[in-house]
Amino acid sequence: MRIRIVGAGAMGRGIAQWAASAGHTVELADVRPEAVREALGFVASMLDRAVAKGRMSAAAREASVARLVPLAGPWAAGPDVELVIEAVREDLETKAEVFGKLERALPASTVFATNTSSLSVTRIAATLQDPTRLAGLHFFNPVPLMRIVEVVPGAATRPEIPALLTALVEGCGHRAVTVADTPGFLVNHAGRGLVTEALALLEESVAEPAEIDRIARDVLGLRMGPFELMDLTGLDVTAAVIDSIWLGFRHEDRLRPSFLTPNRVAAGLHGRKTGRGWYAYGDGASGPAPESPVTGDGERPVFLVRGGRPETAAYEEELAGALEAAGVRVERGARPSAEAVVLVPVWGTAVSAAVADGLPRERTFGVEVLPAAGRRRVLAVTAAGDAAAARDARAVLARAAGGGEPYAVSVVRDTAGSVAQRLLSSVVAVGCSIAERSLAAPADIDLAVTTGLGYPAGPLAWGERVGAVRMLALQRALHATTGDPRHRPTRWVTERAALGLALTDPGTSPADCLG
Repeated sequence: MRIRIVGAGAMGRGIAQWAASAGHTVELADVRPEAVREALGFVASMLDRAVAKGRMSAAAREASVARLVPLAGPWAAGPDVELVIEAVREDLETKAEVFGKLERALPASTVFATNTSSLSVTRIAATLQDPTRLAGLHFFNPVPLMRIVEVVPGAATRPEIPALLTALVEGCGHRAVTVADTPGFLVNHAGRGLVTEALALLEESVAEPAEIDRIARDVLGLRMGPFELMDLTGLDVTAAVIDSIWLGFRHEDRLRPSFLTPNRVAAGLHGRKTGRGWYAYGDGASGPAPESPVTGDGERPVFLVRGGRPETAAYEEELAGALEAAGVRVERGARPSAEAVVLVPVWGTAVSAAVADGLPRERTFGVEVLPAAGRRRVLAVTAAGDAAAARDARAVLARAAGGGEPYAVSVVRDTAGSVAQRLLSSVVAVGCSIAERSLAAPADIDLAVTTGLGYPAGPLAWGERVGAVRMLALQRALHATTGDPRHRPTRWVTERAALGLALTDPGTSPADCLG
């Protein structure tokens, strides 16, 4: 295929390398001729690196470079051009101008694709004389390494074009997911679940950014915590995406922005690129400060509350066994002794609910029930908790069996559920809301999120690991305890819990029953 790429910036040059390496002839064009020269040099250097690392042969490198064709200008005639991929700046008027000129320069058979990440594909197409020829083709940076591409049909896109683009993407070794033309498309929309809930936890003073990030990494298994991620991406960019998706979905509560971000953006606290965001960077500082050391009396006995609920029963026994193996005295009576710290395994409810049952409020604390991806436990303290007792409980939870490596123990404020549960519930809920709106197929949602965001599982598969019934119990408890509609259970989870279906199951649709 002969492909013209308009825009020789970071995305355009990445797309050019990807397509040329896969055997396509690539015309590279930009309104700035020097940008084309720089892009060609950059692509050649990336291919040289691939050869040096043994990922490409020297002959394949030479053939790829030979398939790169610099153009004097984007609007040159091109009777053989089958596809144009536009990768200019994210501005509707600029993109409309580019496609208007291309429409006059290229044959009617040429398919147009826009690499927009946030603009409506339908609105871009509407500026053309023939809006049926345009679709979205959203790549992620760096293109050769981020092996996922969103194919986004506009409202008027010809039905054969998404299939053509999907075949192109998969023929070049990437994975394609078809996504509805809605705010944020799929990956950016799904990614709001993590960062919006992390900001909500910070708003409520449940934990500081560093503690939330540690829990996200060591309990949920994320490669990077939400605040680390915002610093890497840039808070200015993240806040704009959050706002645009929330506005686009008409103030959907699950996607609600935080009051914390506007002032931080105005102050230039954007993250790594400005030297300071949620963390400081440069001059010897890089990222969060080290954790506080574990102090307190690790020899104190523990009374572990056993509620008999299926959501926590297995964890209660597992934690009791682990503590006993570490030499902790775990009390088995009906009531705690005067010396014991009381640990309440929490699933969806707050520690204060257990305190209401007559437990000693100054030494009763919550403990996370989600199995940790790393060696971390989480302790939740209420406003009535005694600080010395909390330090002792932290020391007890840090103990490991057989002289092994001790656990890290995060201390957070008591909240409905826990930090990890709220983050997970939000990720799953946003993914399920995408599925129930039929914005993308369940398998595509999970594929796009694991590939594009690097999560250990897609939101539907992650929720299925917990189980639809248990996930529904968590969401109902969060909603009932807080009254916040952001936590309301999704229809997708509610329905599948009732019917015994997996959260990854697309189910039967009315269309399936018509013929």
